[in-house]
Amino acid sequence: MRHSNSLQPRFLLKLFSYTLPFILSFGLTLSITKTLQAANSATNAPAELKNLISQLETAANQRNHKQVMEFYSPKFTNSDGLTYNTVSQSLTKFWEQYNQVKYTTTIDSWEKKGDQLIATTTTTIQGTGKFKGRPMTLNSTIKSRQQFQGNKLIYQEVLSERNEITSGQNPPKVEIRIPDQVKVGQDFDFDVILAEPLGDSLLAGAAIDEKVESDRYLDPKTLDLELLPGGGIFKRAKAPITPENRWLSAILIRGDGMVLITQRIKVEK
Repeated sequence: MRHSNSLQPRFLLKLFSYTLPFILSFGLTLSITKTLQAANSATNAPAELKNLISQLETAANQRNHKQVMEFYSPKFTNSDGLTYNTVSQSLTKFWEQYNQVKYTTTIDSWEKKGDQLIATTTTTIQGTGKFKGRPMTLNSTIKSRQQFQGNKLIYQEVLSERNEITSGQNPPKVEIRIPDQVKVGQDFDFDVILAEPLGDSLLAGAAIDEKVESDRYLDPKTLDLELLPGGGIFKRAKAPITPENRWLSAILIRGDGMVLITQRIKVEK
């Protein structure tokens, strides 16, 4: 029988949620370089473009914040409400948390419209870092569409996103059941199920459903944890009555490890 966690606070833990939105600023910056390289092959790419790509990749790998931001238009915007300034702040915080990041981008589709290059890419990111002295591992997959004009990134739309952060010697293995998109006003299930016997271990966790907004990139919500006797989180949610993007996040913690997962869901008409 389905049950719904009330998520009443047992204790407060404002932790890895800081990391999740910052992935976008870093990962998608690099995805545009790979897009341009694929769409303009070595046989037809102008020297100026090759040099642009090389400089951007070098700057990002060297964590050169100033040089990376030079490739953003001062009027840059994205579908979450980010601007040039908020991207700059988010990128700084991301690099503070993760000292090693590996990224891989594949090209889904691209087109040239006037003086703009419009590309859809899928970027996977693997990273390691620390939060309050604790090692953590990041795995992220982001699909996005971006517009590049005059050697500047001018607009970016996030199409889908899934982020997972683990920490500890034996992070809980979980099965996630979240729809990619729902209709306005629709009821849907948000289940995070422990995929292994709990045994005598205590399991704590929390879930949160929130609108994707630019202020959450720099001020994420606090997660309120409670003991989970049922081996996971089983939550029934209701989509808002207007189209928007939402983040669904869940965290499971036990003595030998933790896992935090955030997935984007689209609410459509």
